Amino acid sequence: MALDRWIALILLGLCLAYGYTAWLTMDAELAPFMRRNPIWPSTFPKVLSILGVIASLIILLGLEKSSYEVGEIDYRRLGDYHLWQALLLLALMVAYALGLRPLGFLFSTSAFLILGSFILGERKWHVMLPVALIATFSVWYLVQEVLGIYMRPLPGFLGG
Repeated sequence: MALDRWIALILLGLCLAYGYTAWLTMDAELAPFMRRNPIWPSTFPKVLSILGVIASLIILLGLEKSSYEVGEIDYRRLGDYHLWQALLLLALMVAYALGLRPLGFLFSTSAFLILGSFILGERKWHVMLPVALIATFSVWYLVQEVLGIYMRPLPGFLGG
């Protein structure tokens, strides 16, 4: 079995476990007044688990293959791929998750977007910086002001 199908099989297992949690355990301890809401805290995880299962099955069954042949991933030649970019992005994601609360949303997300685009090869700083800053501020504003969900915008020592 090809590497992409092994990864899809692992993701299928994770999505099934996530879906089981979302469908059967997350809603058990909801307060009675929340049970009447049209959208529950488990709604988004349910949608994600369904989409993940569908995407994994599409890859497992080979339905994404087109008429032209794209080269298979050769796991014996992983050094020929840009593996360091993937590993750096994974490390950056972990650093983002760990730094989100102590550094605040605005700084953490801006740094993540800027460093992530730099790792992927973007070198146009005059484009990268405004796009990252506008995207970060827009998401924070929509979540904070429109949805009314508090997100710490600044680091704790700055009063955020």
